Amino acid sequence: MKTDLSRRAPLLLVSAALLVVAAGASMAVGARAVSVVEVWRALTDFAGTADHLVVRDIRLPRTILGVCVGAALGAAGVLIQTLTRNPLAEPGILGVTAGAGFAINLGVLAGVAGSQAGQLGLAVAGAALAAVVVYAVGRVSPLRLVLAGVALGWVLMGISLGLRLTFPDVFDRFRFWSVGALAGTEQTPLLLPVLVTVVALVAAMAATGPLNALALGEDVAHALGAHVTRIRITVLVLVTVLTGLATAVAGPIAFVGLMVPHLARRLAVDSIPWIMAYSMLLGPVLLLVADIGSRILLPTGEVPVSIVTAFLGGPVLIWAVRRYGAAAL
Repeated sequence: MKTDLSRRAPLLLVSAALLVVAAGASMAVGARAVSVVEVWRALTDFAGTADHLVVRDIRLPRTILGVCVGAALGAAGVLIQTLTRNPLAEPGILGVTAGAGFAINLGVLAGVAGSQAGQLGLAVAGAALAAVVVYAVGRVSPLRLVLAGVALGWVLMGISLGLRLTFPDVFDRFRFWSVGALAGTEQTPLLLPVLVTVVALVAAMAATGPLNALALGEDVAHALGAHVTRIRITVLVLVTVLTGLATAVAGPIAFVGLMVPHLARRLAVDSIPWIMAYSMLLGPVLLLVADIGSRILLPTGEVPVSIVTAFLGGPVLIWAVRRYGAAAL
């Protein structure tokens, strides 16, 4: 135990340091390059210069939201992979992200998604409904679960796209959100997303103890005195809240919840609490790096961050299928 702690704790500190570096780069890199020194001055000694305004008013809020979204998706990925005991599971693949996005699209069309709280409520409701449907259809086997999630996700995304094409004026101000991007979120109020993220992540960390028992199998969990049904309900609630938050803020972003837990598992081996801790740090690192890449890939403008994460996540999904396919499916 002491050996594991002596190895895992320094790696956790390295992950935290990587997050600090990624956050600093997120505030320095873009169409207008800002030196690290000026970034620090903008945060500690604001002088109202053009560089300081870019950092404080645009890149700092975007970075904070990127940290929230990345941590939420990373934690949701750990929860859903552990609950389903399926290494291919993640909110995007299982249709939860599409359910949240579809609910917001319906809310926009009905005129009830004008406030941040309204969007978050719609996203959580849509994510919860999608999770229940997919779990009800696919609980028999991991393969059926993935197939049900992918099928439902594509159906909901197709309907959402049809709505946006049919009513372009209604969805005009959601054009950045609809493709999954941190661009356009600079003026988003930060209090509610940060508060919900912190509460949900604390709850997710608290749930890792019972999940450790469930990961050993239902029979073992029952023998250890764990309440399996209660654990499942708690995890599903947390997944819907975390996914709903991420989707409400930044739109549908896939593959973060798939990539991060696999990387964290290589660092923490079989300890769910440590996997969760790593994922809460590495999720924001991955999303911020992808967001930085989205700003500099094309000289003509930004690429939606969801495209960058899909570009990175596709090979990871192929690797996961080849690595775990025979056992998981």
